[in-house]
Amino acid sequence: MWDYTDKVKEHFLKPRNVGTIENADGIGEVGSLACGDALTLYLKLDGNKILDAKFQTFGCASAIASSSALTEMIKGKNIDEARKITNDDIADFLGGLPKEKMHCSVLGRDALEKAISHYLGEEEKKVEGEVVCECFGVTDLEIKRAVTENKLTSIEDVTNYVKAGGGCEKCHDDIQAIIDEILEKEPSVKKKPAKLTNIQKIKLIGETLEREIQPALEQDGGSIELVDVDGNLVMVKLCGACATCAMSQLTLKDYVESKLRELVAPELIVEEVK
Repeated sequence: MWDYTDKVKEHFLKPRNVGTIENADGIGEVGSLACGDALTLYLKLDGNKILDAKFQTFGCASAIASSSALTEMIKGKNIDEARKITNDDIADFLGGLPKEKMHCSVLGRDALEKAISHYLGEEEKKVEGEVVCECFGVTDLEIKRAVTENKLTSIEDVTNYVKAGGGCEKCHDDIQAIIDEILEKEPSVKKKPAKLTNIQKIKLIGETLEREIQPALEQDGGSIELVDVDGNLVMVKLCGACATCAMSQLTLKDYVESKLRELVAPELIVEEVK
């Protein structure tokens, strides 16, 4: 479904340094299972030099590949060198990541920062700023950092990097205001979309599935069928390779539901019918 580089596929299928380090000198835990991605990074050091690094990740192919790449990048480096590694460095090491998956490289960067702080005995930073995205617990300062460091210009960009705005979307106006503030733009005026009739909604959902989603699933040997639409609930059936894929629920939520919300209506919910 995603356009992964050969190096991403390599580090996903054959990840390096998976596991734990007994009596690790530095441990960094970030993310949560509730948000879909979680990473624990373990470091073993000799003085100022990172001798070994291992990881445990719960997440998608990009999360696993980013974690594997990070451990390869930091082994042999000293603390100061490791601290300079950015999420863009992780993505570049992999030959690039799909824009929708850049948050996986940010997860790696954050885990590294925490592991180093743990090793140095620094107090864990308290969550600063105000929570903007309640769905994923992302603060205004985290969004500002992502926008500034990565030169982001849209809400979609912010979602790709830190997940903010990828849930109920109630925070979109606040995210846009932060972007406008940093880019010194006039506040955006959000146009209220015209309400679709039920017939228009069903027709547009069917067209979007056929035009935007089906071709991508077919590339992986899968398919999707529209079963029914009940209000904002879209019931679909996954076929082919998608029906037996362990990542099918991520495909439904991160891709199918996201696309339908973007192109049809933001309140749509997609569920699979077995």
